[in-house]
Amino acid sequence: MNAPITLPDPDTMYQAIVDRDAEMEGLFLFAVKTTGIFCRPGCKSKAPKRENVEFFATASEALAAGYRACKRCRPTELSGSVPAWLTQLVDALEAEPTRRWTNADLTEMGLSPSRVRRWFQEHYQMTFHAYLRMRQIGLAVDMLQTGSDVTSVALESGYESLSGFRDSLRKWTGQTPTSIKHGEPILVDRFLTPLGPMLAAGNDAGLCLLEFADRKMLSKQFERISKRFAQPILPGKHPVLTSAAEQIDQYFQGKRTEFTLPLRLDGTSFQEIVWKKLSEIPYGQTRSYRELAEQVSKPSASRAIGRTNGDNRLAIVVPCHRVVRSDGHLCGYAGGLWRKRWLLEHEQKARQTRLPL
Repeated sequence: MNAPITLPDPDTMYQAIVDRDAEMEGLFLFAVKTTGIFCRPGCKSKAPKRENVEFFATASEALAAGYRACKRCRPTELSGSVPAWLTQLVDALEAEPTRRWTNADLTEMGLSPSRVRRWFQEHYQMTFHAYLRMRQIGLAVDMLQTGSDVTSVALESGYESLSGFRDSLRKWTGQTPTSIKHGEPILVDRFLTPLGPMLAAGNDAGLCLLEFADRKMLSKQFERISKRFAQPILPGKHPVLTSAAEQIDQYFQGKRTEFTLPLRLDGTSFQEIVWKKLSEIPYGQTRSYRELAEQVSKPSASRAIGRTNGDNRLAIVVPCHRVVRSDGHLCGYAGGLWRKRWLLEHEQKARQTRLPL
């Protein structure tokens, strides 16, 4: 197991951003909440305000939080941060993305396999060969989705046998080649809001996830929808995601109080009942956990209501932020209590002005 990466002091990191201190390269990355972009410490872009900055140890963490890479400093590009001794290998990887590399190949290039392995583990949290497999799988999934036959995909993406291809694909995506080729993937896109980036996931069957990108349980939510719907999750565009972004934008402008999106509320029977009750809470109003428990004819199930509230995958659209304690105090919002407070105040103000849908 890799040891956790310790970041420098936040004040030190922010000062490095202001100073565009390239000597801090490799120690941390920073993301800007208002733009949804993450950068290197030495990026030449204008320094953001401190309250809008979030720090990450690796590019993978920033990407997982929903930020996109800066086109100016290119924080995710391998060639942009590798030392001189690794440049030849990087160029070869880009020239031959499906090549099967061995330790002997590295030695022939004058590279130490153990040194290459350590570098990839430090920068990508995986070995060099695991990194290669991930690239192969990404290429293979893309080819399958465009209609290529399984045999051709296996060979063209660098696999020597169909069985090895199937085993790798099942390990990394949880799907077989046939299910990926004939099954519709769940597509994921991101968009910005006044409260930070959000991620939306869905397809023709409807929207199955809408979350703030910095939610701690986001990776667990993706695991759940992958298992529940048995579909690969891939980045991409889809009309339901476009509609979600448009309607959420209208909501934040105070112009929308109800959503007209196709939803996939798949869960246990109890969860689905509770989520539907959440959707019935009027805009600008709140309900207590106890009131919801009584509405589902389980007056002693306040805690179960709270857990189900936390399992909601569709922030804002299924308004779990409208649930409060019986004494009116705010509690239990996965997106952060500051967001819950903001959303409730926003709705109350918009409701008072009686803005149209």
